[in-house]
Amino acid sequence: MRTVAVVNQKGGCGKTTASINLASALAELGQRTLLVDMDPQSHCAVGLAVPEEQIEQSIYDVLISKSRNEPIKLTEILWEISDRLELAPASIDLSAFEQQMTGIAERECCLKNVLSEVKGEYDYVIIDCPPAVSLLTFNALRAATDVIVPVETGYFSLHGLSKQLETLNILCERCNQHVNVGVLASMYDIRTKMAREILAELRTHFADKMFTTTVNFNTKIKEAASFGQPIGEYDPNSKGRVDFRELAKEVIGSEARQQRREIVDSLADQLETISSTADELLQAAKPAVKTVQAPETEEPQPADLSAKLSDYYGVNQINDAVVFVTLYPRAGSVQIAGDFNNWQPSKTAMEKVGKSGVWQTKLSLLPGKYRYRLVVDGQWQQDPYNELTELNPFGESNSVVEVK
Repeated sequence: MRTVAVVNQKGGCGKTTASINLASALAELGQRTLLVDMDPQSHCAVGLAVPEEQIEQSIYDVLISKSRNEPIKLTEILWEISDRLELAPASIDLSAFEQQMTGIAERECCLKNVLSEVKGEYDYVIIDCPPAVSLLTFNALRAATDVIVPVETGYFSLHGLSKQLETLNILCERCNQHVNVGVLASMYDIRTKMAREILAELRTHFADKMFTTTVNFNTKIKEAASFGQPIGEYDPNSKGRVDFRELAKEVIGSEARQQRREIVDSLADQLETISSTADELLQAAKPAVKTVQAPETEEPQPADLSAKLSDYYGVNQINDAVVFVTLYPRAGSVQIAGDFNNWQPSKTAMEKVGKSGVWQTKLSLLPGKYRYRLVVDGQWQQDPYNELTELNPFGESNSVVEVK
């Protein structure tokens, strides 16, 4: 179960809108999704047409129940919004949470403990956090595997983003929690010069953290909220629905990339362990002989590559060259097609390094933004080790590299 906290100290950045519509889009894509409102203003309930007067118990009651020795299950307070989307609503009582939990051990882990009890029932949990650094925010971060920071494309938002990320880093360190942080450009109005310049600055300074998806300014999104509906339900043909659907796909895709990395790292560790064990057995089996030091070589050996695979993969700029490295142990050929070679893979073949399954090539590219895809044994696909992607006209993703 992935838990995504939507965080920003600044109000008016579309935080609750992003939480509601991302949760709804994930549910549309078949993911079992829980939306948890940790904001005392209880805007998630308003945005999903849950009558405030009918909310008898909220997430507040669940969080403090164990400290009162009267445990309440999360399932007792949930509202079903759609087939795969449920809401744990907030209430104004949340504003007293910090005071009520004074002196309670591990009070920052209340939400994490509550969510651990429903771990097998959901694919995604989206947490709408309050616009302040508080015990509620600590709880969200302790429970989170990922953080999304929605940023309005205005001057003051850009000015404060660095401090926001710095604050998040401090909070995560204090919580002893590692999370993946992504910055989402929201309320983007392409018609204004300032918005375009701010977005360009965001992508320049925070490229490694930016989502490829941008949520555009859209009056339909505001209308949907006023009617208590997600944009996908209110206007399925709107640009806002497309934006949040693409964001949901990107969130799901980032999980797949993370899993691939973990698998690769695990395999590399196993290879190193097996290699070490084999060396020990060999040394124990053979008689002692005088060994001759082999001449040094600059070419890395397959075992070395296997032990450090994760350091090689992806695309990196080294001096004036761009180096592409990927892993396809069973491939007969790996090529690159991109707008730098007129999308002709035959012009850019990657070279296989020994027997390790690693393929690489080096290109000289002028500064700029380039889109490309890998062609593995004739099959076109995005680079699995490059997180920067954008949607192409065929409904698939191109990998992106920015040369400086």
